[in-house]
Amino acid sequence: MFSNQTVEKFSSLRTPFYYYDTPVLRHTLDALKKAASKHDFHVHYAMKANTNDVLLDIIRSNGLGADCVSGNEVKRALECGFAAHDVVFAGVGKSDEEIMYALQHDILCFNCESLQEMEVIDGLAKSMNKKTRIAIRINPNVNANTHHLWELETVVAALKQLTSLELIGLHFHIGSQITDLSAFKSLCLRVNEIQEWFVSRKIALTHINVGGGLGVDYHQPDTHTIPDFESYFNIFAQFLERRRGQQVHFELGRAVIAQCGSLISRVLYVKKGIRTDFTILDAGMTELIRPALYQSYHKIENISPRIPKDAPMQRYDVVGPICESSDCFGKAVDLPETRRGDLVAIRTAGAYGEVMMSQYNLRDRAGVHYSDTL
Repeated sequence: MFSNQTVEKFSSLRTPFYYYDTPVLRHTLDALKKAASKHDFHVHYAMKANTNDVLLDIIRSNGLGADCVSGNEVKRALECGFAAHDVVFAGVGKSDEEIMYALQHDILCFNCESLQEMEVIDGLAKSMNKKTRIAIRINPNVNANTHHLWELETVVAALKQLTSLELIGLHFHIGSQITDLSAFKSLCLRVNEIQEWFVSRKIALTHINVGGGLGVDYHQPDTHTIPDFESYFNIFAQFLERRRGQQVHFELGRAVIAQCGSLISRVLYVKKGIRTDFTILDAGMTELIRPALYQSYHKIENISPRIPKDAPMQRYDVVGPICESSDCFGKAVDLPETRRGDLVAIRTAGAYGEVMMSQYNLRDRAGVHYSDTL
């Protein structure tokens, strides 16, 4: 991913910093749009993955909508030029202030998690002389014969009294970083089953939001840079029973943004241990918390120009400088013999990296650089 010229430019920059390869992002978006357009699918970018303004501008200009889980994400999306009619607002804990902001800007839809939330949105909409659209969030793992699904009777009955709400659809989400595409076939079959419940009651739904969850290859980012959007969307085209005039919406974040980003760091020290050697970086869990928080894997590479391609490998625990025992990027990582000052890249860091940074230990915020302005 990194040319010699790029690494030379890295050498003059203060570390740690996030580096975004914008052509990778554009190629990813091209592949996504090509695959989705074959089926007239609508894709919203999951803002929580990365809210970097430069990247958001590229994503918006490629025609994606915005999937938001906070009022500030709604605000950021609108400020970055996403059209309000392409913005959806999910999340289990929407505050009154956040709801009112979204109502004021007439977003596409609220994805609602409970009857009480619907009642609150209805009351606020009435107070503002507004009418707004909602979708009901349903756990697709429930069995159609369990009480959870039959609670919809109560919700649908209540909606008749909530006159400032218009039910337009259903919202689903089965998880994240899913690489076994058969899980999405199972989702389609469950959505079909749940849709029948509404059809039998003559309730028309114009929107089906199936969420996201498509995973990326953290182990081979250069071999599998772009997810298999073609197969992903084909599953929904084949197995989801789409009603006449019904729109199908997706919420993709990681699959869009992960592979274009890397965290670039320098080696501060190499510490010899009794059983293992440690490579201590100037980046830590404050810059990329996923390994500490989720024990997530990221490929770690020594990209220093001095390293020959056939250099023998040694094993290191790669850690950061933060005063926490969990500040570790990887254990028993095979790297060429590593020295103080070497440049290290932590790959596939475009999603849930920069957006989750903190300044714990009073750390400076990491810098940000882009391939087209480096």
